[in-house]
Amino acid sequence: MVSFNDLSTPTKITWCPGCGNFAVLNAFKNAVVKLDIDPTQIVVVSGIGCHGKIDGYINVNSFHTIHGRVLPLATGIKLANPSLLVVGFSGDGDAYAIGIGHLPHAARRNVDIKYFVHNNMIFGLTTGQFTPTTPKGVKTRSTPYGNPESPLNPLLIALACNASFVARGFVGDIKHLTWLFVEALKHKGFAFIDILQPCVTFYNTYDYFKERVYRLEETNYKPDNLLRAIEKAMEWGDKIPIGIFYKEIRPVFREAFPWADSKLTEVKRKTKIIASLFADFT
Repeated sequence: MVSFNDLSTPTKITWCPGCGNFAVLNAFKNAVVKLDIDPTQIVVVSGIGCHGKIDGYINVNSFHTIHGRVLPLATGIKLANPSLLVVGFSGDGDAYAIGIGHLPHAARRNVDIKYFVHNNMIFGLTTGQFTPTTPKGVKTRSTPYGNPESPLNPLLIALACNASFVARGFVGDIKHLTWLFVEALKHKGFAFIDILQPCVTFYNTYDYFKERVYRLEETNYKPDNLLRAIEKAMEWGDKIPIGIFYKEIRPVFREAFPWADSKLTEVKRKTKIIASLFADFT
């Protein structure tokens, strides 16, 4: 049995005290323990931003990639070795700015990876600039007169791109966030969770969300209807839903290939042909 301590590392955590990233880290470790997943079979991919330090705080295989490239790296790992559980952690600036072009394709292909986005609606690592999810009118270090842009809706994007698992969590409800991680890790296919994760230093929204969030599963809502999910994804204001908005079981991307049942490292390669090609270009 894997324990919480088994997943810890000696690396000093350098997030700001009170940062929502702590809840994401602990909820993920809780989920791995609940499912008793072998840590050697997990690969974590993280991007650039405060969230990106998470790969050093979890005792599993990990990659820290360049800005916005969590999804293509995670996709490559999963296609090469389908036996691995591949989890991508990204931030809102990382995922929804420079990395936004990768989300539609990972979602529509239904790549069997998990994508957890720490959405604090601010660039925390670079000290407080606005991101694609910063609400309109918010004053930041790069928008001193207020953000002139309307924020994008990550859930609507994921739903429109045919993601098979779409959810939203809140770090102020770690028990619920742990449950979301458990469900996402069990899901066969692309699992996307947008996590409301306040930045206590540059954009502290803890109180704002605590007063507004409610759990979808505590209503009569069922995540099996795409149109209903889109409607709920547009609900934002006095009430903000968290939970699983949509879930569908369908074939994953790798199953479309003739080598779907084997690892790429086990596929026979025509080395003589490759050697001749190298010779032609040297």
